[in-house]
Amino acid sequence: MTVICVDDEALILQRTVTMLKKTKKFDNVEAFMEVKEALDYLDGASAQLALLDIDMPEMTGLELAEKMKDKCPEIKIIFLTGYSEYAVDAYAIHASGYLLKPIGYDKLVAEIDYVLGQVQAENVSAPSKTSDTRVRIETFGYFNILLDGKPVVFKRNKAKELIACLVDRQGKFVSRKDLFYIVWEDDDYDRAKQKYLDTIIRSLRDTLEEYKISDIFEMEKGLMRVVPEKFDCDLYRFLNKDRQAIESFRGEYMSSYSWASETEGFLSDSLNM
Repeated sequence: MTVICVDDEALILQRTVTMLKKTKKFDNVEAFMEVKEALDYLDGASAQLALLDIDMPEMTGLELAEKMKDKCPEIKIIFLTGYSEYAVDAYAIHASGYLLKPIGYDKLVAEIDYVLGQVQAENVSAPSKTSDTRVRIETFGYFNILLDGKPVVFKRNKAKELIACLVDRQGKFVSRKDLFYIVWEDDDYDRAKQKYLDTIIRSLRDTLEEYKISDIFEMEKGLMRVVPEKFDCDLYRFLNKDRQAIESFRGEYMSSYSWASETEGFLSDSLNM
């Protein structure tokens, strides 16, 4: 198995290569500081995995990943970066993994194991529950909703966070006021904020209707919930003791949201029981 590593910083590149060789998971580790050299390599060879720095001078790692996939469609991509704001863009081009610098050996190994596990899973039949499910919700790491493998793009970040909170509540109905307290972390639920919440809920419903997945969300008499039967979710499979879901959890859960820390702690504790 061949892995390609591309980073314009020599010391970081060498350290990453050293860690990759230490894993003993690859027959061949190729390192490049120039994106053109990496692309030229793929003209005459193939690779199963690429670790790419996002912030590079010639072209971004996101652009490089797209060009690599044109040459080698089956290649899996793990992005290495010091900037968490690139996460959504990374997953929009179907990145397999995402690591924030500085990268530790254990986290790198866990990410590689997860990605290689994805490759193995693609070569076997999926469980009957998920094979017919077009909507997949990812909670480990950053929160994302995917339709047929492509991220659902929300017009308002708070609309995305609101449904993330409902996913965290695992199908239980939650009141408007409780949602506001959790997501906004604000006890002052005055009339102006109630109107703002109305705007966010309307934006959420509009997005779900635009993608024709409105059935994953229910609202009645001021109470809201997600409908777990309508989507696949790594959190729910973890709670049902699905081995692949348990192995895919690497200590991070809905990383952008502070209110998710309680569930993150519960999941981490579950692994140690």
